[in-house]
Amino acid sequence: MLELIVPQHAVLGQNVSLECNFNLDGEKLYSVKWYKDGNEFYRYVPQEKPPVLVFLQPGVSAIVHESTQRTVVLRSVNLMSTGRYRCEVSAEAPSFQTVSDHSDMTIIALPEDEPVITTRPGKHRYQVGDVVRFNCTSTRSKPHATLSWFINGDPVEQQFLKSYPVDVDRNDLETSTLGLEFRLRLKHFKKGDLKIKCLARIYTVYWKSNELSIEGERPLKIPVMESRETRAQGHTHAEHILGKKRNLPFPVLD
Repeated sequence: MLELIVPQHAVLGQNVSLECNFNLDGEKLYSVKWYKDGNEFYRYVPQEKPPVLVFLQPGVSAIVHESTQRTVVLRSVNLMSTGRYRCEVSAEAPSFQTVSDHSDMTIIALPEDEPVITTRPGKHRYQVGDVVRFNCTSTRSKPHATLSWFINGDPVEQQFLKSYPVDVDRNDLETSTLGLEFRLRLKHFKKGDLKIKCLARIYTVYWKSNELSIEGERPLKIPVMESRETRAQGHTHAEHILGKKRNLPFPVLD
């Protein structure tokens, strides 16, 4: 019987513990061996002196004094530490029973900063009816962050989103950008200020967001900007547009 505990995701630069819990049903342990992508990097043989033997492999460096027959501690994992890890346990003679199991681990490089919301230069004031455009960018991570937009707490529909190619730098770190474009409506200010939020996430390890507000008029004024008679329907139709001009406290995209 063998139970393998390998974290599915680990953060770049951290020490990581791998556990191999086994029950040999009364038989004597001969060896415990650890492999990454088929290559052995750690061996524990209790009858040998010293009992631990390590092998150099890219991306794995075991901390010997913290490792045992059941646990291997990897020092400061890097992107090359991503891979498949297998533990193999063997019993002594006469049975030489051998059991093994494997699990995959992905190393994540987290962004150094929270996502950044930017807008195009030259646009600092908005009013209802204007088309607003923002970009949200999460920089230099591995893998790239998944971005989502929210307006007043509600997820934005796909039709208002603009996707950009992921940028990869020379260190293989990725930058993701997601655009938002929509027309300001009166409904956006029903609860007061318009809240626009961008959320960046990487699996279950990283969740960061940034938010900005567009202020509505207090009290809300709805001037009649245009009125015309629609003879075919026999009534008068008025278009109402709410005027609003406020400075927005967010950076402008260069």
